[in-house]
Amino acid sequence: MYKMGYILITGGAGFIGSNLSKKLLMLGEKIIILDNFNDYYDVSIKEKNISEINDILKQNDFANDNLVLYKGDIRDTILLDEIFKKYKIKIIIHLAAMGGVRYSIQEPLLYQDVNICGTIKLLEKCKEYNVKKIISASSSSVYGNNKKVPFNEDDRVDFQISPYGATKKAGELICYTYHHLYDINCICLRFFTVYGPGQRPDLAIHKFIDCILNDKSIPVFGDGSTKRDYTYIDDITEGIAGSMRLAMSGEKIFEIINIGNSSPISLNEMISTIEQVIGKKAKINRLPMQQGDVDITFADIKKAKRLINYNPQTSFYNGVENFIKWYIVNLKKR
Repeated sequence: MYKMGYILITGGAGFIGSNLSKKLLMLGEKIIILDNFNDYYDVSIKEKNISEINDILKQNDFANDNLVLYKGDIRDTILLDEIFKKYKIKIIIHLAAMGGVRYSIQEPLLYQDVNICGTIKLLEKCKEYNVKKIISASSSSVYGNNKKVPFNEDDRVDFQISPYGATKKAGELICYTYHHLYDINCICLRFFTVYGPGQRPDLAIHKFIDCILNDKSIPVFGDGSTKRDYTYIDDITEGIAGSMRLAMSGEKIFEIINIGNSSPISLNEMISTIEQVIGKKAKINRLPMQQGDVDITFADIKKAKRLINYNPQTSFYNGVENFIKWYIVNLKKR
C-alpha cells in the first residue's frame, strides 16, 4: 500500500471499519478512526473493537501515531476541520452511516441527516482541504426488488424500497457530483450482506446463532425462500484494499463496484447451515414478511474482478463456521 499520509476511516470502530483498521495497521499504514459510538447497538461492542485494534499496536510495537482515534460525528464540521487541518489525509474510507433497513422505516429523517448530509459535509472538507481520493460504502439495497439477476452496476436503480436504500443511492449521486465538479477520485462500493466474526448483533446470522446456542426460538420472516448474497468480512476488506489501490493509481476515477460473493443463499439454507455447524436444530417462529425486505440480492462481480482483482475466497459454510467459533470464545453465555 501507500505509506505517506493518513487513511481516514469514518465508522472505523464498527464491524467493517474495525476489521479494515486491523488489516491496514498490519500493512504498516497510519490510520485515523472517526466514529461517534452511537447506541444503535451496544456501544461496548465498538469499544471492544477499538481495544483489539490497540492490542495490534502493542503486540507489533507500532508507533503510537500509527493510530489516531476521534470520538465524534461526521456531521460535526468543527471536528472535521480539526482533523483535516492537523493531519495529511491521503485517502478516506467512508463507512460511517446509519445502517439497517427496518430501522430506517421508523427513523427516515435520521437516516437522511447522517447518510446524506453527513456525506456532503465530508465531501465539502475534501474539496476545502484538497483531499482527492475517497472510497464510499454503498449497499446492495440500492437495487431494491430488482427482478434481473445477478445485479449489475449498469442496472437501473431508481426503485429503492427503504429509506436506507434511498440514502445509499443518494450518496452515490453526491459522490459523482463532487467527482465531476472538483476532480475527487471516488469509488462507491455496493456491499452485499456482510457477515463474519464481530458482526453486528442485530443482523440475522448473529441473531440466529445467538438464539440457537441459547435455546431461544429464531424469528423467521416469510417462508424462508428469500435469498441473500452473504459476503465474508475478509473478502469485503480485500475489496476495499483493491479499491484503494485503484483510487490511488493517479487516474481520474469515478466507479461504482459490487462487492459480493455472487452466490445467493436462501434463508432456509442459511438456517440449515447454522444447524449443521452447531449440531443443533433451531426452534423457528414464523412471522410475516417485513416492510423493506427484498426477495433476493445477487452480485455480478465481473467488474470488481476486472478493475480491482477481486476474488472472494470464503464459502458460506466456512464463514459460518468461523463466526460460530468466534462467538463461542467471545460471547456465549456461560
